This record gives sequence, C-alpha cells and structure tokens, in this order.
Amino acid sequence: MKMAYFSKRTLVLLLVLCVSAVESDIGVNWGTVSFHRMSPDTVVDLLKENKIGKVKLFDADPTALRALMGSGIEVMVGIPNDMLSLISNSPSASDLWVSQNVSRYMVKRGANIKYVAVGNEPFLTSYSGQFQSYILPALTNLQQSLAKANLAGMVKLVVPCNADAYESSLPSQGAFRPDLTQIITQLVSFLNSNGSPFVVNIYPFLSLYGNSDFPQDYAFFEGTTHSVIDEPNVYTNAFDGNLDTLVAALSKLGYPQMPIVIGEVGWPTDGALSANLSAARAFNQGLVKLVRSNKGTPLRPNVPPMDIYLFSLFDEGAKSVLPGNFERHWGIFSFDGQAKYSLNLGNGLLKNAKNVEYLPSRWCVANPTRDLTTVANHFKLACSYADCTTLSYGGSCNGIGEKGNISYAFNSYYQLQKQNAKSCEFDGLGMVTFLDPSIGDCRFLVGVTDGNNSLGFTLSGRRVIFLLISFWGYQMFVM
Repeated sequence: MKMAYFSKRTLVLLLVLCVSAVESDIGVNWGTVSFHRMSPDTVVDLLKENKIGKVKLFDADPTALRALMGSGIEVMVGIPNDMLSLISNSPSASDLWVSQNVSRYMVKRGANIKYVAVGNEPFLTSYSGQFQSYILPALTNLQQSLAKANLAGMVKLVVPCNADAYESSLPSQGAFRPDLTQIITQLVSFLNSNGSPFVVNIYPFLSLYGNSDFPQDYAFFEGTTHSVIDEPNVYTNAFDGNLDTLVAALSKLGYPQMPIVIGEVGWPTDGALSANLSAARAFNQGLVKLVRSNKGTPLRPNVPPMDIYLFSLFDEGAKSVLPGNFERHWGIFSFDGQAKYSLNLGNGLLKNAKNVEYLPSRWCVANPTRDLTTVANHFKLACSYADCTTLSYGGSCNGIGEKGNISYAFNSYYQLQKQNAKSCEFDGLGMVTFLDPSIGDCRFLVGVTDGNNSLGFTLSGRRVIFLLISFWGYQMFVM
C-alpha cells in the first residue's frame, strides 16, 4: 500500500479547503426575557418546522433543555457572567454545574449540547475588567469537569466576545485592545488546544444607531457608495469589515486559521427610526445570502464563519431598555411565534408556530365616555410594568394619537395580568372590548397561555454596547 506524504503547508491548505467546502449553518439565539412565553415544546416544534438545527441559550434553562431532548437540534448553553467567580474559584462548583446542566441532558435520546458559553461578552469595556480574571480559571475548571464526565471530546468551551474586544481604522490593521492582549492570547491558545472556535457578536445596527455619521447603506449588503478601501481589498459592508478586523487581530497572535462563529447578529424591527420590518428583512436576508454563498471575506476568501446565530428568535418584552427601546424587538418571530416578515434561511420562508394557546380575544382600551385628564399616572403605571416601547419615537405605534397611546398602555398591562378584570379598571378609565383596536401596523396584542411566564432580567454585554459607540469615530465604518 503506497503512503502519501504532505508537507505541513500542504496540510494547512487542505484543511482550509475542507473548511471552505462546508456550508455555514444558521442558528438562532433563544432568549427568554419575556412577559409572554410560549411553552418550550411549542418553541422546539417551531425550530423543527423551520429546519433550524442550532440554538444558543443564554443560560441552561431546564425547561428549554428538556424540550430540546431528542430533537437533534445542536445546543449552546450559557453560563451567566455573575456565575464566573464561583466556577473559577471552585472546582466542585464547576463539577456540579456540568453535572446539573450538561451531563444530565446528554443521555440516550437526550439534548445535543455541543458548546458551553463561558460568560457573555465578559471583556466589554463598560465592565471595566471585572470579569477578566475569572475567565481562564473558569475554563480550566470546566474543562476538567467535562473530562471527569467523559464529555471533553463532545462539548467545547467558548467565550462569546463583543466586537469592542478588537479595534482598528482598517480591517487589515485589526488588533485586540492593548488591555486584553495578554488574556486574549491565553484564551485563543486554550481554544486552539481544545478545538474550540472563537465566538464573536457583531451588530452593524448598533454602529448605525450610535453614530449619526455612519453611512446607512454600509450597514447592509446591497452595495454602498461609502466603501472602505484597504488596499488591495475593498469592503462594501460593515459585517465583512468587522469580521476581517477580527481575522487580522487573530493573525497577529499567530492564529490566522482560527475558526470563527458569529454568536449574535441581527436587526431589530421596532423602537428606533432605523429599526423596522423592511430594514430587518433586508439585513437578515442579505446576511443569509452572503453566508450561503460561501464567498467568505477578503482576508478569508471562500471561508465563511463556521456558524451564525441570528439574534434573535423572539421579541423579548421584559428586557431592559437602557440601550434603547429597540432592545425588545430583535426577534424574527413575535413573542407568539408568528413570523414578522418574509425570511428564507435556506429552507423556504419562515413558518409560524402551531397550536399556540392564546388568551380570549378581548382587549382593554380607554373608555371613550370618560374624562381622561387624570390618566397620566395610570398610563405611567401601566408602562412601568408592561412594554410600551412601540409608542416611542420611531416606533410602530408612535402615530396612533393620545387616546390610542392610552389604550395601548392599558391593554399591554391587561394582557400582562392575564386579562384579570381588575387590571382594566384604572379608576373607571378603562373598559374591555371584543373589537380588535389594532391600528395599521400598530398591533394590540393578546397574551398567550401556554408558557410559565417566569421572567429573567440578565443584562448581557451587548445590551450596553451603546455606551461605547459614540466615542469610536471612523473605525465604526468597519466594525
């Protein structure tokens, strides 16, 4: 039998060719910070119906993981930043976390957990380094815990990073922030040694939202009059420019072929002037088209990211609006699993969730027979609990008038309270109607009944990135 021998350079080339031959998979982030949650079983059915084979969680929600068992859907579970200190300092805590959140579900016909995300954007500038010292010890402990559970070869540890971890005015000059160089070098070495990819979150929308000089067409994929020239390469969209800035930064550390996964990317549909259905569809469909083409980027031709996780699967009406009202409107589906716009992820247009159980078709509106001059406090109360962000400037319900605003606030609160009759009183200013008060594109919701409606308020790093954008200047053209 004749043996074939290859030089190291030839083997690297063959590896790159093999990687480029594999089409990127498109998954979704499944966030659960919502007042109205569908049952996890219904969500998993929705994923399967739309042939979405990968999902990323921000924690290890047991109801979600139980629903995912036997589905075959590949899962990334997350460890919140506030758990990093404990896991980094306690191998036994690490063992317990792996046992309860990974091993428990990786049984016959169990969950297909492939990644554990250790923290979420822990190097974000606004965190002032508070999580940095925990990352490597946590990774070490968790790797040992996975090995004890005989899962080290099946489950990979990753650390989702925000794009502010690296910087440059041009992609080819990309470098990690000086304050991160040492820890990122150690992190990338760990990832490389264990066959893990580098996970990054990229948001052209935030660049546009936070910088009035950012050219709008550069945020999308249909061509631009504001191309970034980085000889000999030309960048026509922010996504490619950002990704190659990371590629250059990794190359400077000696890892030019490090696999990259896009942990979060997307476009909101409400809550800001540039956040609307048409813009979200244009961005996400353009992104899917780009990734499916296997075109890659100028610095990595024909090698697209390994995987891309769209942000997000659903709107999350209970999220903090500190970064902006758009924070609650990133979903490609509304809270009840209805596709918000036509989008083809590669398997046909999105299909709506089936068998969603709604509350009765009734709404709470302002009583037209009552004097509303004393309504201000009731309006504030309703919106302090419920989601009224669509009423804001640039929102889809911004133009429905004063009485419309009051009715929207009353109804949002009423649905949040499961249509409890007392929740529509407002000292006699509210009334229940069976006629849908929706106006044009402004939808008055009816709640769902088949979720546990438990709330979570984890504030991810991406959610405070707006604090940084205004200081970044021209580099945001490529970020």
